[in-house]
Amino acid sequence: MLRAAIAAEAAGIPSVSLICEGFDRQATATARGLGFDDIALAVMRGHVDAQPTAEMIESFVAHTVDQVVAGLTVDRDDGGDGVDEPGALDAVGRGSIDEINRLFRERGWSDGSPIVPPTRERVEAFLAASGHDPWKVLGVVRPSGRDVTPWAIAVNGVMAGCCPDDLPVLLALAEVLLDPGYGVEHSGNTTGADAQIILDGPIVDDLGFNHGPGALRDGAPANTTVGRWLRLFQRNVCGFTAEEHDKATFGNPARVVLAEDMDALAEMGWPPLSADFGYGPGDDAVVVGRVNSGAIIGSVFGATPDEILPYLADGLVRVTGWDLTHVYGLGQARYRPLLVLSPVLARVFASAGWSKDDVRMALFEHARLPAWKFEKLIGEWSNLTAGRRRLVDLAVDGLVPAVFGESEDPDRLVPIVTEPSKFLIAVAGDPNRTNAYAMSHDGPHGDWTAARIDRTFSSDLVCRIGDRECAG
Repeated sequence: MLRAAIAAEAAGIPSVSLICEGFDRQATATARGLGFDDIALAVMRGHVDAQPTAEMIESFVAHTVDQVVAGLTVDRDDGGDGVDEPGALDAVGRGSIDEINRLFRERGWSDGSPIVPPTRERVEAFLAASGHDPWKVLGVVRPSGRDVTPWAIAVNGVMAGCCPDDLPVLLALAEVLLDPGYGVEHSGNTTGADAQIILDGPIVDDLGFNHGPGALRDGAPANTTVGRWLRLFQRNVCGFTAEEHDKATFGNPARVVLAEDMDALAEMGWPPLSADFGYGPGDDAVVVGRVNSGAIIGSVFGATPDEILPYLADGLVRVTGWDLTHVYGLGQARYRPLLVLSPVLARVFASAGWSKDDVRMALFEHARLPAWKFEKLIGEWSNLTAGRRRLVDLAVDGLVPAVFGESEDPDRLVPIVTEPSKFLIAVAGDPNRTNAYAMSHDGPHGDWTAARIDRTFSSDLVCRIGDRECAG
C-alpha cells in the first residue's frame, strides 16, 4: 500500500497510508528511501488480523479517521530535510577498540558482537589489490535509497572480519541485493525470514570455505565472516534495523555461508545448485534466497532411493506452512524449498543412476499434504490469500496446475510446489553421515537469485586518467 501511495504522490495526488501500530518508523524510513521524507500516515491501533470487525471499526472511527483527514488536507513538505549521515571518509570516532565498539553499538552500526574498526587505512588495504574504483556507484539499494559502492562493501567487510580475498564474493552478494528480482526491501517483513547464501565453484576450496562437517555452523572463518557481512551490509546500507525497516517478530541468527561439496558433486556427475540459474561446475557463483524455517532430517535410513525418499519428502512438508501462500496468493508459483543432502545420501541416488531431476520428480510425488490442510494454510489459518477458495476451483480457473484439482476429495494429497523444478537441491555436510536439512522459502520476499563471482583484476582504476575515464 505504501508503494502505491508513493506512486500517487509522485503523480501529484495526495495520499494517506494506513498502517498497523508499530509500523510507523518502518513506513517513514521506506518512504524516505524512495524520495519522500514526509509521507502521510494513519495508524490503526492493534493488529487488524486479531480484532473483531466491530472493534476494529470502532477504533478506526475513534483514532484513525482524523489522521486520514489531516493527511489529505494539511500542507506537507515532500522534500524534507533528509537524514544526517556521516560522509564516507568522515572520522566518526576515535579511541580504543573498546570505545569504538561501544560507539558503533550505540549508533546501531554493529550487530552487537565486536567489530573490527573500519579505519580508512584498513578499508583502503581491503580494496588495494582489486583494482576497483572505491567510489563507483554499483546501484541504489532499497529501501534505504543509499548508493552501493565498493567502499561501502569494503567497510562492512572489514567490520565483519572478512579477508580482502573475499571481496569478489561480497561484490557478487551486493549484486544480488541490488537485483529487483531478489526483493531486498522485503527483508524486514514480520515473519523474519533470513537470507541463506549458497556458494559454488572452485572458490569454495581456494578461499577455504567449509563444506564438510558443521557446514551450517559458525566457526569456519570464511563461512562465518561472509555470512556476517551480509547482515551488517543490510543493517548499515540497506537500513534494516529494528528502529527502521526490520519488523521481524522473532528473526534468526545470521546464517553462515553454505558451501557445496564440489568434489562430491563432480564425482557423482551432479551439477551444483547454481546450475539451476545458468552457471556451470567451473563457475564461481553465489545463490541467495530468504528462508523462513528449517528442520534437520536426521539419521535417514535406507540403501535405495525408494527407501529414503519418503523421509526426505516428509521433512520438506514439515517445514512448509503458511509459506504455501507463495504457491498461490502472495507469490504465484514462487515457493522454492531447499533440500540439503549430505554427500552419502546424494550418492544413494547417484549410485542408482538418478539425476537431480529424477530426485525432484520423485519429491514432487512424495512431498504432499491433504488438500483441506493446504486450503486452511493459505486461506484460513493465515489471512494472506483472499477468498478462501478451494484448490479444485483454483485449478478450474487455471490459477494453479491441474494436479491440485484432480478430485473434490478434501483428503486427496496435493504437492507443496507447482512443478518439480521448484525443488532446489544442494550437497554439503559431513560426508559420512546420513542426514539432510530442509528449508522453507519466502517466495518473492527474497526470491532465489544468483550472481557470478568475478575474481579478475578490475580495470576501474587502470582506466582512469585524472578525472577522465578511458573510452572503449
